This record gives sequence, structure tokens and C-alpha cells, in this order.
Amino acid sequence: MALTKEQIRAHIFLVILDKFSSSTEQRQQALSEYFLVTMPNISGEAADKLAGLIPTLMPDLYKKWIDLFVIRLFATIPEEQIQHLCDGSVENNAALGLVFLMFMESERMEEQTEKDLRQYALEHSGDADLGDLVAAYLRGKVAALAEQVRPGLVQ
Repeated sequence: MALTKEQIRAHIFLVILDKFSSSTEQRQQALSEYFLVTMPNISGEAADKLAGLIPTLMPDLYKKWIDLFVIRLFATIPEEQIQHLCDGSVENNAALGLVFLMFMESERMEEQTEKDLRQYALEHSGDADLGDLVAAYLRGKVAALAEQVRPGLVQ
């Protein structure tokens, strides 16, 4: 039975979000550690405060970026192949994750994520530089996920 475009969108969204999500506590700890390493003059308290700002922004921005990804998929891949990718198998979920990571690593999306993060930071904290910090963290997260996903597909 073929999925509707909305069902495909929902499936891809859940698969991709699962790859990026972790508990709020784990996310805040990872961010805090990242800030402490990359910003040697920042206090632990300040790093924790910065980390606390980030979990609230990610779902909205991930949704935007995943929507851009799905639009690109429908524009470049025949729907029959997208249907196959959305069969729920471990292999195809991994393939979706890999294709999304490649999409996020594209020059266009790197520019888009930095723009979005700077805008978000400016709107919510009045400091666009916070967006640069988050963008750097996100690039590291994408690179780490790429390392996890790619070796699994090569085996």
C-alpha cells in the first residue's frame, strides 16, 4: 500500500528527528561540554546557561530543515523510490539518515543553518553570536552522526 505524501513526510520527520534527538539532560550536558572546550574563557555556569537555551530551538529548526530535505527529495527522486525508502526497514531508515546528513553538509544548507541559527539567537537572546556557537555545535553533531551512519552502510 502506497503512502501519501503527508505520510512520507511524517515518516521521514520521525526517522531524522530520532537520529538527532536525545534527552534534554543529555543534550544540555553535551552542549555545555562543547562550549567549555571551544570557549576556554567561559565559566561552567555560563556554559550551562547557554546549553539551556538550545533545546527549545532545535525542534522548530529541525522541522524546517527536514521540510527542506523532503521538498528536495520529491524534486529529485521518483516517488516510487521514496516510497521504498519509507518502508520502515533498518537499512532504509539508515539510508534516509545518510541522505539527510549529506543534504545538511551541502554548502546551501550550511549557509541556511547558520542564517537560521543567527536569526533565532538574535530573536531570543538579542545576541546573534550565540547562533554562531550553536551552528558550530550543530556542524560537529552532523559530522559525528555522519561517522556513525556511514560505516554502518559500508559493511
